[in-house]
Parts: sequence; C-alpha cells; structure tokens
Amino acid sequence: MSSSTSPSDSTCGESLTFADLQRHIREMYFEKDVQRGVDGTFMWLMEEVGELAAALRGDDRENLAEEFADVIAWLVTIANVADVDLTAALTQKYGHGCPGCRRLVCECPQGEKP
Repeated sequence: MSSSTSPSDSTCGESLTFADLQRHIREMYFEKDVQRGVDGTFMWLMEEVGELAAALRGDDRENLAEEFADVIAWLVTIANVADVDLTAALTQKYGHGCPGCRRLVCECPQGEKP
C-alpha cells in the first residue's frame, strides 16, 4: 500500500497478521515515529504498559483489550524505528517451539525463564 492510499483502501477493520500490522503502523505513523526516535517512543510504550497494568486490575474488558492493542502498537512502532522485522524475529525465536527446551509445549523447569 502506498502512502497515498486512503484508509478505506487498506486493511482497516480486517484481521491483521503481525507483518500486516507492522506495515500498517509504519504507513500511518513512521514520519512522526522517526522524529521522536527510539527513546521517545519507548517512553510512550512504558506509559501504555502502565495503562495495561491498571486495566488488568479492573473489570472493563473493552478497556483491557484496547490497552493490549496499544501496547502491541507501540512495540511495533519501536520495531519500525529500530528497523526490526517482527515477523522474522518472532519466527526465528519462537517458530520452532520454546527457545529454552525447543518443545512445542514448554518443558523448562518452572523457575527458569525460557
């Protein structure tokens, strides 16, 4: 999709893969994101993580879903600014199972972070 494509021509309202989402976020916000840089964008992510933490303590399911979406969107934004392909990174790290034990259902000891 080119930068001149209107939102009605894009994937708005459709199900998005991670690759679609990363491309979609880049097309909407990249110029602003690059100007803000990784450090500034990271601060926005931390604010959203705080809002997610508050939503997890509440009982508003709609707000909870919105905060999860915001955290993912800001994480994707940082990946765009840092020039990281999230689909490739996720596939490489988790595409063959747990990165610790390499099993589809993790068998790492409970106290270990896989």
